[in-house]
Amino acid sequence: MEKNNPWTWVPTLYFAEGVPYVLVNTVSVIIFKKMGMSNGDVAMFTGLLYLPWVIKPLWSPFVDIIRTKRWWTVSMQIVMTAAMLCGALLLPSLTPAEISAGNVPVSPFAAALAVFWITAFASATHDIAADGFYMLALNREQQAFFVGIRSTFYRLATIFGQGFIVFIAGMAESRTGNIPMSWRLTLILCSVIFGLLTLYHSFILPKPLADRPHLSPEQRSERAREIFREFGRTFSTFFSKKHIWLAVAFMLLYRLPEAFLVKMLNPFLLDPVSAGGLGLPTEQVGLVYGTIGIIALTAGGIIGGMAASKWGLRRALWPMALSLALPCSVFLYLGAVQPESLWTISICVALDQFGYGFGFTAYMLYLIAFSEGEFKTSHYSLCTAFMAMSMMLPGMFAGYLQESLGYVGFFGMVMLCCLATVLVTFFVKKTLDYEG
Repeated sequence: MEKNNPWTWVPTLYFAEGVPYVLVNTVSVIIFKKMGMSNGDVAMFTGLLYLPWVIKPLWSPFVDIIRTKRWWTVSMQIVMTAAMLCGALLLPSLTPAEISAGNVPVSPFAAALAVFWITAFASATHDIAADGFYMLALNREQQAFFVGIRSTFYRLATIFGQGFIVFIAGMAESRTGNIPMSWRLTLILCSVIFGLLTLYHSFILPKPLADRPHLSPEQRSERAREIFREFGRTFSTFFSKKHIWLAVAFMLLYRLPEAFLVKMLNPFLLDPVSAGGLGLPTEQVGLVYGTIGIIALTAGGIIGGMAASKWGLRRALWPMALSLALPCSVFLYLGAVQPESLWTISICVALDQFGYGFGFTAYMLYLIAFSEGEFKTSHYSLCTAFMAMSMMLPGMFAGYLQESLGYVGFFGMVMLCCLATVLVTFFVKKTLDYEG
């Protein structure tokens, strides 16, 4: 294939976009949980790692005026490669007794958490640059053709991170009996793989003429002032939109059950039966949630997209809202029964993830519909910030709630949160009917 053929770089670019996101927001939960941090601290400090995706609209316009998007893409990949290696080296050396106690304080993890913060900011910046580069390097027809390809490879990166990487760490743990060493080796492997991707992209990514800095220092300064003025207009017009506070409530509360659940899913699978969990070994968690769960999530999203294209948002909203909320009940069952069958656990996780994937489609359609208007792109960026916030805030406190309520009580609370999904869906559906 010729060097600039999109097939040579689009799949690997979006695989590289997905891996650090999964590593920061999902695999980090498993790492710190396995290293003996309490559920409350795990959820709080890994929840905070989501912040860069909440606030990235604040700095995304400046990526355009400082350097090229290609430069940002490769540079952030270099930063993330180094951060993965540093994260491996900075994980604390803890004894099996300290880890098994399950209440290791946060202080030994401070350096590793700082590295994960760097990875999170680099990953969020990489998202901005890579998505912009995709639009500059491809024409409209190519962009439309490869949109499914990029989504597929992003999902494969999710399976790689939550499935393969966790499975490898679990196998290393079972063979060495040394949890810190198993995760050090796994993060080093991640760094090597990501470093090879970075090296490949440094040579293979095209250099489109449109991706050039055309501004002098004076022009950049003026452009920065324009960006600040545009921020003001974006915020004022966004918060002047009809039904704005109902829309914000919908963005924050529609996924509330899943936002609480997702932070405690892996700890629940890992915790021993005596602590209310399912006691799965790490490699089985990689198989059940990281592989089967992600495949079910992807299938739910695909079928949800097909259904939405046929029904439209108004008809799809209620079925999808209920699909997102009600399958959370499988974890109430798992918490109460604590089955030993891996098949039973896998089916329950798959049902929840399929329902979430199907139900999430309506959420994304609503964000797109609400963003319509003169400032569509900037308003959609604000919507995605609220989307990220809707997962970050509940997730930060999920661990402390679980420790207070126990797993069965926690999953019962999650089911009560389904009422929030139903309530915001009811009111938003009325506005859609009114506006239609």
